[in-house]
Amino acid sequence: MPLEQTLLRLQQWLEQWLPPAVAEPDWTARAFQWRKRRVLGTDVAGLVAVHRIARIEPDDLLGVDAQREAILRNTAQFVRGLPANNVLLTGARGTGKSSLVRSCLARYGEQGLRLIEVDKSDLVDLPLIADRIAARPERFIVFCDDLSFEPADASYKALKAALDGSIAAGAANLLIYATSNRRHLMPESMQENLEAHHDAAGDLHPGETAEEKISLSERFGVWLSFYSFRQDDYLAIVAHWLDRYGLDAVAVAAARGEALQFALQRGSRSGRVAAQFARDYAGRRGLEAP
Repeated sequence: MPLEQTLLRLQQWLEQWLPPAVAEPDWTARAFQWRKRRVLGTDVAGLVAVHRIARIEPDDLLGVDAQREAILRNTAQFVRGLPANNVLLTGARGTGKSSLVRSCLARYGEQGLRLIEVDKSDLVDLPLIADRIAARPERFIVFCDDLSFEPADASYKALKAALDGSIAAGAANLLIYATSNRRHLMPESMQENLEAHHDAAGDLHPGETAEEKISLSERFGVWLSFYSFRQDDYLAIVAHWLDRYGLDAVAVAAARGEALQFALQRGSRSGRVAAQFARDYAGRRGLEAP
């Protein structure tokens, strides 16, 4: 077989097996995912453009006014090239933490903001991501959802270094936004309380294990806490989404009882549960329509 044909077949074989992430990403996209694939015994990783984005507007997120104002202000500073902080959003599940991050893209995407979704296991690649986008004119938020670590997790130290602790400077056009149900991102045990001690002045100091856990969350300059919604807040969110689905005020009022039963069955009055109920209720009403 001539050499030219051999090289052509080799090129075709490589193009078949190498993932799209190896190629230059489509920089016209507003969102990306950092993906890895095992090829010939080697991990190949890169940015993959996401063109179909689950869009949500900041005004759709109710009951979190203070948190929304804080993250939008920080993001506006970042987009304009002003000093801004990495953000950690912690608290009750279903209260809008990840939706609030995505809403930043809806608000500032036209101004150059871009979102890169990274799995927790791939946080060790943060230096690679920073190098990949360092020369780009856009402003990138690296987003890690539902972040938590075990004590021996390698990505824990990688994130600490990326936030504030590495000798290498991070990309000026990159921030890290993360959500977690754990306040300090790692499991807490009773033994840690026994490690606490007090000094001669009587001031209480946590033990070394607790200090290690706190040290990561403290490296986020903006720390936003989310709490379970009150019943009135939950019903207001239900009403908001039912209105978006075209139901009138009478139908919205009639749905209150079912909405509360729905939340009771789920064991949670959260924004996520409210949106789920609204979809279910509006859908059923649609089926009943003549």
